[in-house]
Amino acid sequence: MDERDVTILKAIADLETGSPERLHEETGIPVSTIHYRLNNLRDEGVVENDLYDVDLEAVGLGVTVVLEVLTDYSGTHHDVGEKLADVEGVTQVYFTMGETDFMVIAHLSGREMVERLITDFERLDEVDRTNSTFVVSTVADANSALQSYSLETLVDELVNE
Repeated sequence: MDERDVTILKAIADLETGSPERLHEETGIPVSTIHYRLNNLRDEGVVENDLYDVDLEAVGLGVTVVLEVLTDYSGTHHDVGEKLADVEGVTQVYFTMGETDFMVIAHLSGREMVERLITDFERLDEVDRTNSTFVVSTVADANSALQSYSLETLVDELVNE
């Protein structure tokens, strides 16, 4: 990637759109160049899809639960992680180091779904126990990790010299 690619990716993250016209307005990079670069980034697997972000609160999934999952298993952590990810409502699963084996994030509609989620985890043989935390309010929730960096930092760290 070069500086133009990083600039386009940062603009996509900040504007939350892949519209070449909006990206041109933000970056000054010609629309035809943006089209070309986005196609190349897709071909290289850097850009994975064109998604419409959904306001989870507006659709009724405004309860966020963060869970520590402690496990005991003989297979691979990947297999256990897949089982955790298959539980309805789970949106993110992270294998971690330390006492906690996995961190899981779920977006749910209310107390009944939280109870069902915990019950579903308890049914998994590999799960010893969970520590669940209700999120009271969201302070920061970037749609893209790129939003949390300045363009200068991204260019310094990601551009191939």
